[in-house]
Amino acid sequence: MPRRETVVPEGMEDVPERFRYSPGVKAGPFLFMAGQLGRDEHLNVVEDKEAQFAQAFENVEKVLRSAGATFDDVVDMVTYHTDMRELQLFIEVKDRYFTNLDRLPTWTAIGVAALAMPGLFAEIKCTALLPD
Repeated sequence: MPRRETVVPEGMEDVPERFRYSPGVKAGPFLFMAGQLGRDEHLNVVEDKEAQFAQAFENVEKVLRSAGATFDDVVDMVTYHTDMRELQLFIEVKDRYFTNLDRLPTWTAIGVAALAMPGLFAEIKCTALLPD
């Protein structure tokens, strides 16, 4: 494996040029993921909170899959929330994706005043240990 490899999933090809970052980077045995947001394939913000949280996890899954990984490979997750009162709803959505109770990542949830675009409620940043 190269020491460093950029990961750009299908549907995220515009991200590096438009926003100047990589959705993911493989480095050694790890996948480092940029914060994923509740934006659709056209980079439009999903308006409904639950749907936006689910879209953010779908975007995480796209990056993981493109790197040959799954949610079971995630070892660390940091989430940023504009309203911590919505944390229970976020957890309910998160639990649809992290289903293996023996392979849960560490998780830090941080309250923030705002995210990159108006109308965003959460951002998900993950690090995964790539399978052999």
